[in-house]
Amino acid sequence: MVRARRWLIAWGLGYAAVGGASVLVPLYAIALDASLAFVGLIAATAALVGVPGALAWAALAARTNRRRPFVLVALGATAGVLALVPLATTPATVLALNAALWFVVAAAVPVLNLIVVEGAPVDEWDGRIASLNAWQGYGWVAGLVVGTAWTLVVPRFGVDPITGQRLLFLVLAVVATAALLLARVWYPEPSTVSAERFRRVYARLSRSNWGAGRYLRASLYGPTRVFWGLRSLRNGAGSRRDGAGRSNPLAGFSPPLRRYVLAVVVFSLGFAVFWGPVPAFLAERVDDGAVFGVYLAGNLGSAVCYGQAGRLAGRYAPRVVQAGALAGRGALFPGVAVVGVLLPTAALPALAGYALAFGLIGATWAFIAVTTAGIVSRLADESTRGAALGAQAAAAGLATAVGSALGGVVAGAAGYLPTFSLGAALVFAGLALVVIGR
Repeated sequence: MVRARRWLIAWGLGYAAVGGASVLVPLYAIALDASLAFVGLIAATAALVGVPGALAWAALAARTNRRRPFVLVALGATAGVLALVPLATTPATVLALNAALWFVVAAAVPVLNLIVVEGAPVDEWDGRIASLNAWQGYGWVAGLVVGTAWTLVVPRFGVDPITGQRLLFLVLAVVATAALLLARVWYPEPSTVSAERFRRVYARLSRSNWGAGRYLRASLYGPTRVFWGLRSLRNGAGSRRDGAGRSNPLAGFSPPLRRYVLAVVVFSLGFAVFWGPVPAFLAERVDDGAVFGVYLAGNLGSAVCYGQAGRLAGRYAPRVVQAGALAGRGALFPGVAVVGVLLPTAALPALAGYALAFGLIGATWAFIAVTTAGIVSRLADESTRGAALGAQAAAAGLATAVGSALGGVVAGAAGYLPTFSLGAALVFAGLALVVIGR
């Protein structure tokens, strides 16, 4: 690695802390007697709270033409928040601290993208952004691995589960502190790319093969995609005014593209209805280490399938590939609840069933993510393509926030099988819109 880009190691290390916390936070809230609706609210809040922070930090970075303070504050605040979570004794406090965590993590996103392209010609920007995403993605997976190992080993020393969770938060805080110290030493040279120039070029980038970080955008805790979607809408050609003078983000898009964005909203809502109560569902059936392991299986399922997804999308019509992936994912959602009913709680067959199911669910995401970008790119013309991709990303992210809260409420009122079935029904409704739009 080029000396000036060693800071990516530090940021990847920081993302390991964030990745571990992404599963640990809902588990800790559940240990503090959080309701199913509240667990969904934690996910929904995390999906939204980073957007205003990112918008504010992007404006400040452009105005001050500085990058270093934002990166250091993000890592320092991550360490501080993770160190404070063990002191929380109520789910509401956990929610507030998790919101603070995602505020600073997402706020750093626009600054990070500026940093990685510093001093590079435009034709190298895709590769540099891919490198950033890869470090983030593999850091995230490393955090899940640490969480899995920790929660499996620590109980052997007589540590009770909630104490083990609190200790793991402190370990993650130490990891984030180490990332802060490394970033302080390895941060690159002063900026050479203006925020305005970056926004102009970013809208033209292909966004293909952007590294392991792509599957992070599948996570419920993903305000990043909402931020970039809103920025694309604000700056892109797709945002126009209607006859009454009101801003209409979809005014510049063709009817087929509008219908497809609606389909994205519907099936994304279904995804989130399922994922919202999943931490509570798993925590009731397996130990914390197994919960981390199941999430790890889902992330790895996505990561290993991106190459095959790209090849199939190039060989067959993207809508056909996406329809198959949506059908498979819709069938798997209630299947997870069935595994919980048929197999004994905490038994090895149940754990294997969950790992297999979530690995397959993760694999379906790879095909959906790849084909979604391809379909939008085909439906949009050259002048509106950047805004169209932004509209799709923002719509999916906002649907994730709404669906996460909805899933928690429905699970608390009706149980997991009806909730997962509702998620599946929304996925199949989105599938129908995809097929009809063809």
